[in-house]
Amino acid sequence: MSETLACTAEIWRWVGEKTVYHMVTIGGDMAEQITIHERLRRLELGGRRGFGSVKVMAAIGNTRWKTSVFPSKTGEWWLLVGKKVLKAEDLLAGDTAEVALELL
Repeated sequence: MSETLACTAEIWRWVGEKTVYHMVTIGGDMAEQITIHERLRRLELGGRRGFGSVKVMAAIGNTRWKTSVFPSKTGEWWLLVGKKVLKAEDLLAGDTAEVALELL
């Protein structure tokens, strides 16, 4: 059984030591639903996935890709948005995007 969630979020940049990542922060009710899904999967499977991540099928515009969302210490979730997605959807850091996540 999968569940699809949607939100509008700003794309932001995180600069690491060796690379730059573009991300979307997912908060509020959508973050709570992802957290509940992760806890149920943990009970079902008897353990957590790496970093507490949740597998998703993500979509921005017409671009879909299979990935994971990662929990933050503040209760929000982070979705990494790759260069191919940014280019295909003509997006930059600071732009707002319609994000859909199918929880897997």
